[in-house]
Amino acid sequence: MKFATAASWLVAIATCSISISAMNPGALEAAIDCNSEFGPLEFVFLEDDAVVRAIEDDVRADLAKIGFDVEARSLSKADLNTARQSGDFHLSISETWGLPYDPHSFAQGWIDGNGGEGIYPAMVGFDGESSREELLDMVKEALQQDDPRFAKAKWAAIHRYYHEQAVLLPLYGKRIPTLMNRRLEGYTAGFQQYDYPVHRLRVASGKKIVTISPGARGGLFNTVGTMNAHVYGPNEFFSNNWVFEGLVAFGDNGKVVPALAKTWTVVPNDIGGDTYRFVLRQGVTFHDGAEWNCAVAKLNFDHILAKPLAEVKHGWYGVGTNTEDWTCEDEMTFVMRTNLKHESYLNELALIRPTRMISPNSFVGGAEADPLTSNSCHVDWGTVDGVNVQESVNCVGIASISGTGPFRYTSKDEADGTTNEVLFEGNSDYWGGAPDIDQLKIVRYTSDKDVKEALLNEELDIVWGAGVLSDSDILEIQNDPIHSELILVAQGAAIQNAMMILNTGNPPLDDINVRKTVIHAINKAQLVVNELPLSQVVDNVFPRGAPYCDIELNPRWSYDFEKAVLLSCEGEAEKIAAQNPNNSLSEEEEGSSGPNSLALGLGLGIPLAIIAIGAVFLYIKNSKLEKELELRANVGAESA
Repeated sequence: MKFATAASWLVAIATCSISISAMNPGALEAAIDCNSEFGPLEFVFLEDDAVVRAIEDDVRADLAKIGFDVEARSLSKADLNTARQSGDFHLSISETWGLPYDPHSFAQGWIDGNGGEGIYPAMVGFDGESSREELLDMVKEALQQDDPRFAKAKWAAIHRYYHEQAVLLPLYGKRIPTLMNRRLEGYTAGFQQYDYPVHRLRVASGKKIVTISPGARGGLFNTVGTMNAHVYGPNEFFSNNWVFEGLVAFGDNGKVVPALAKTWTVVPNDIGGDTYRFVLRQGVTFHDGAEWNCAVAKLNFDHILAKPLAEVKHGWYGVGTNTEDWTCEDEMTFVMRTNLKHESYLNELALIRPTRMISPNSFVGGAEADPLTSNSCHVDWGTVDGVNVQESVNCVGIASISGTGPFRYTSKDEADGTTNEVLFEGNSDYWGGAPDIDQLKIVRYTSDKDVKEALLNEELDIVWGAGVLSDSDILEIQNDPIHSELILVAQGAAIQNAMMILNTGNPPLDDINVRKTVIHAINKAQLVVNELPLSQVVDNVFPRGAPYCDIELNPRWSYDFEKAVLLSCEGEAEKIAAQNPNNSLSEEEEGSSGPNSLALGLGLGIPLAIIAIGAVFLYIKNSKLEKELELRANVGAESA
């Protein structure tokens, strides 16, 4: 790993030397002058996100080389959502939602702009004949397509449409790290974002009380919220996923698998959609002892999809917009009908929220709770008025926290509004098999330094999720012989991609050439080498393993400093330099000028390029040797 990083540095240095040395220094100075006149670009990011905090200075440094002044603003989750949804930013790093949301649910979230990612306002100023409205109409049409052959072509057109507008710069694929004390065994990766399957672990030694610092929506854990399965923030995905289950779940290789429904069928209906018939799993009980059956399933959906909520709160995805009705065929058969074809309907039912099932005793008013006057929706939502229906919903929240999942919630320790610990017990009656963990304890830490210290001194058993520890800390633990003997470091496959959002609604990024300049000035490959060595550079917004996302897009939005210079000054930087022969960098600024500069650049660039090639050659040779040694070791182990 270290050798590969060193080789990458040499390649980057040599390439950069050759690129800059071949550039007209007057054009570079003209570009710097033009771009500095725009004033500061505001880069907003989440204050508790250790990953984005680590890379924002790399972005600022790259853009400063071409004259842009970037002002970084770290914000709370609420303030970040407000800034993004109102378009009060120039740059912001966001992520796709990963499987099973990508691309369907994530793209549908663009339509109303309520997802908090900032993509909707960022698309307001498309170039030329293109428009945000046309793109969103394309998304709506693709969402209703259930023939994979036609869906593939429609999604390809969508990907090309937004790509050509230079509004989203793909950065890196995000993998979910897990650091686990080796007294625990049986690690398997989760199947979607915030899926931390602790219930699959086995306790090999020590007490069956396990402590965890989970990666939360804001990086470091702060709160589990109200743990209401029918709403969104401030609840955390991972804790709701331990406690609550839906009709179906998301499994390996993108497959929808049985959960509280054992089997199902899908057939076309006479209202333009499909009929989904779920045969429910028998013998399942909630944590409070209540039985699971069709009446409970219907009660949950009566509250979740009450018309005003379906329109206002759940209109970002197809279950909210396309579900026509739901009924009980018998005690253990639940039937749902859609009024439009929606290919990702089952995937959306597998999401961690909002269609997870709560006990009938958890409703305020019990099984007789009225969906309009006493709805389970979050109290803070107050009264939700319908848009196309003359109804209102009164949100009263839930009376208790009770699901069917592998862990039951027991208590939390709070002081002055701060959550310090949250306790869960293993569900000994879990239909999928009782967890080997008797008690699971979430512990809150105030910094990543504290998390690392607790993990290494064995006060903390598990760190699971992104945004808790930096890549450098993870690599340090992984590569240290003493630490690695104590701590297992594992990572799942990349399940979602990070991207830079360039807000077309905020000048100067309303100019596509300025957006392209910014894109080509950011050296994302070096950024990953510097700050995220466990990640992988990507060229597409969505993971290529997501449905309909394995597509080549041109032009590639990659680092090209010379192109960034030539795009500056409305594409006239080189012409300005030619018209102003005295407008060139001084020897102090550039080191030399004219032919001497080129000679110096070539003099440095060529040897460095040779060194880099040699480094790569040695790295390949070293890798082959490592594989051969590993093979010999395995053979030796098998024969021992």
